[in-house]
Amino acid sequence: MLELAILGFLYEQPLHGYELKRRVAHLTGHVRPIADGTLYPAIKRLERAGWLERRTEPGSRAAPRHTLTLTEQGREELRRRLREAGETDISDENRWFTVLAFLRHLASPADQAEVLRRRLAFLEEPSSFFYEGERPLGAETFEDPFRRGLLRIARATSQAELSWLGETLKELEAAGPEGSLRRASKGGSLRAVP
Repeated sequence: MLELAILGFLYEQPLHGYELKRRVAHLTGHVRPIADGTLYPAIKRLERAGWLERRTEPGSRAAPRHTLTLTEQGREELRRRLREAGETDISDENRWFTVLAFLRHLASPADQAEVLRRRLAFLEEPSSFFYEGERPLGAETFEDPFRRGLLRIARATSQAELSWLGETLKELEAAGPEGSLRRASKGGSLRAVP
């Protein structure tokens, strides 16, 4: 998830390490705080793989600053990771949100739709946080108001996402294999652009 977020933010523009950390923290930090001891080794791994480059610039006070830029191989790696988002990327909500944050970087609506279909298939499987044997238990089976609340909130969230997935898949299919989607107006719906 961290590497995907780094690649995604650098796909959009070169960033200094501090700014990259801030953006990653805004995306994922409320659930999984990002420590320097986690971020900078990930940056070094991506740099060794040839997916990003580091350029040193003079700092505003005295210390030099490092600007990170994605290479063309890094751009392709991001697109590959998005196209091939695995089961954990699809099923873990925090990883899924990271995929969603950058899915627009796949140019093909067909590729975007394929990723969304995998999430849709996951959400359509009967599941619960609680089971009786193999049978998932719904909110109505609990007298405990906290478990009942947990399941009702999860159901409402899933229903909202299922609705959004259905709408977005229709829009992507209308765009065709080579089209793209653009916002029709500020805050408006998406429309297909050939």
